[in-house]
Amino acid sequence: MSIPVITLGTEANAYVPGLEQLRGPVTVVRRCADLAELVALCQSGLARAVIIAPGAAAELTTSLVDRLRFTGAVVVALRDRLPEPGAAVDGVEYVEATAAPAALAAAVTAAVARFEADPARLQASLAYADPLDLPDTAAALPDDAPPNPGSGRVVAVWGPPGAPGRTTVALNMAAELAAAGSAVLLVDADTYGASIGASLGLLDESAGLAQACRMADQGRFDAAALGRIAVSVAVKGGRLRVLTGITRPDRWPELRPAALGKVLEAGRSLAEVTVLDCGFCLEADEELSFDTLAPRRNGATLRCLELADTVLAIGAADTIGVPRLVKALAELGDAVPTAAPRVVFNKVRAEAVGRAPETQLREAWERFGPSLGISAFLPMDAAAADRALLAGTALLETAPASPLRLAIAGLADVPAAGEARRRGPGRRPRNVKFPGIPARLPR
Repeated sequence: MSIPVITLGTEANAYVPGLEQLRGPVTVVRRCADLAELVALCQSGLARAVIIAPGAAAELTTSLVDRLRFTGAVVVALRDRLPEPGAAVDGVEYVEATAAPAALAAAVTAAVARFEADPARLQASLAYADPLDLPDTAAALPDDAPPNPGSGRVVAVWGPPGAPGRTTVALNMAAELAAAGSAVLLVDADTYGASIGASLGLLDESAGLAQACRMADQGRFDAAALGRIAVSVAVKGGRLRVLTGITRPDRWPELRPAALGKVLEAGRSLAEVTVLDCGFCLEADEELSFDTLAPRRNGATLRCLELADTVLAIGAADTIGVPRLVKALAELGDAVPTAAPRVVFNKVRAEAVGRAPETQLREAWERFGPSLGISAFLPMDAAAADRALLAGTALLETAPASPLRLAIAGLADVPAAGEARRRGPGRRPRNVKFPGIPARLPR
């Protein structure tokens, strides 16, 4: 059966007569004038492969290739000179522009065969961060599917609207792990109110995460590049790498889900633990305004939750925060079915709940909450949190004896009394885990 192909650009169109003379491997069904037309035709299901001329191939990004592959079309790019390994865009088959039509047809056939035989394509790499209504394909993946590169783990700190303390928990958990000797990367992926940089006193207007996503989108990104972009912050004898968030909410298109996935993949290789401060919103209303694939406003949050090994759902311990968390967990189950959140109540205090607040919360949760258990209770300590924010650092430096700091250290399972010993080159790594969470984080 002949493979339907779309071409883009003068050099690619010049191959049409030669490909048609082969009478078999491929059939050119359309010649496109620009990338917008190419994407629209692929979304209609017209082609299984696209051939792009050298000039247009320079505009290829990881996000665009992911979008084309999501429609079931592989990308074959003609280049005057084949790119270096580090400069190639993932998912693109490169062919020299001087190749014979038969060689080009063979490259297209081989690329389509590899794509159809790849079990990872079932994941549809944009997955829940894409506006299309995808089925749950996790069960369809074979047992021998290739694991994620890098051994580091990703922990996403998420919660409903209303300031339950996502940033406070994410920042201080990362600081505790870093002070205990782990290699930690803290990423501010909140597209509504990024505040990690301000909380650490970093006057960074460049938005490290946006810069990393731009590089990843261009196909030249790895752990070394991520290490150069991330800001290094000293925390109680340890070093914490930080990717600051966008400085304005209207910059959310810079955090494309496909590129963000590449950044988190590099984070697994760079750090033992990557802590993500996620946005709250999971809504997906773009499909109401667009007839085709559209950028998703909350795609960054959905991508983080989809790729995280552990999701900590932070809720405020009061009469407003608890119902909000219950509703948000139901929305999370619909938006990202693969997520297995761990419930953490923050700002626990008797004034908002009553006597024995932990007992009250646990009983109320058992009666009205979902089947998920409560993993941790974090006490309210506004004075200590304010001191840390004013100093632009973590609780372990400004308020080491704070009940909130001790509870967060316990959540990360690191020693909180005094400074933790740094791991020497001859020491075996110990495991770091969250209470009530089976998955253990290597450290």
